[in-house]
Amino acid sequence: MQAGSRKREEAPATGRTYARSIARGLFCAPVEIPEGPPTMKLLLTSNGITNPSIERALVEMLGKPIAESRVLIVLSGIYPFPGGVNYAYQMLHGQIGGPLAALGWASVGLLELTALPSISREAWVPTLEEVDALLVWGGHPHYIAYWMRESGLTALLPTLRPEMVYVGVSGGSIAAAAFFGETYLGLPGTIAKPLTTEEVAFTVPEGDLMLTFATAEGAGLVDFAIIPHYAEPDHREASVVNAPVWAAKLPGQVYALDDQSAVRVVDGVVDVVSEGRWELFPH
Repeated sequence: MQAGSRKREEAPATGRTYARSIARGLFCAPVEIPEGPPTMKLLLTSNGITNPSIERALVEMLGKPIAESRVLIVLSGIYPFPGGVNYAYQMLHGQIGGPLAALGWASVGLLELTALPSISREAWVPTLEEVDALLVWGGHPHYIAYWMRESGLTALLPTLRPEMVYVGVSGGSIAAAAFFGETYLGLPGTIAKPLTTEEVAFTVPEGDLMLTFATAEGAGLVDFAIIPHYAEPDHREASVVNAPVWAAKLPGQVYALDDQSAVRVVDGVVDVVSEGRWELFPH
């Protein structure tokens, strides 16, 4: 399909439809989510709202223009990394990463996951119940998933208005899975402990790139996993050669998304919105 074109189909009643493809332009491969995870609207991106196709998908999911939509942003995942507090500021001002906070929302608020267990729910739950989207930025997905559970957000999300959209970016997309894996040159020291770790050799032109592969329980909003930054030059562990190695270590379906791609979930139907390159590894 040409970039900017659209295709959306209902998943067949007989079960999952699998597709394994590398796509350019906008291509949608519907997959029915089996019974289990909560039905929510999710837009899981690699690097934010990076092109017109992803932005159109977001507006359709919101049911209103971005300029009329209120959002809360979660930046908690970036704090475990050196310079994280600076990256958070830069993200809010549109100076780093793909477009997200600076899209022209009607209102933008911050939801700090690590603070929520220590304050009254009456201080933050009503605000969350009123917003049109929850934007969960990237960073350390283990840390994001841990504090989503500890704060009560994971349990709360399925009870919110069905119109609300969960928008994940990189680590925020990874953390939405029931089970996920992530690679680290050095695993940050946090309260969020992985389920398993192993040293994995990823293939790069210079030889082997040794990284720690760490798995964890996610928020369980979807039961597929995400590999962000697929085939992006700055993320060699997610290259076309290495993504299958990463995906093979996870038990279910895995979507590998470049920075121009996103997975959309609406009414239990999954499809991919892309002006770039992506791949689905079925299991």
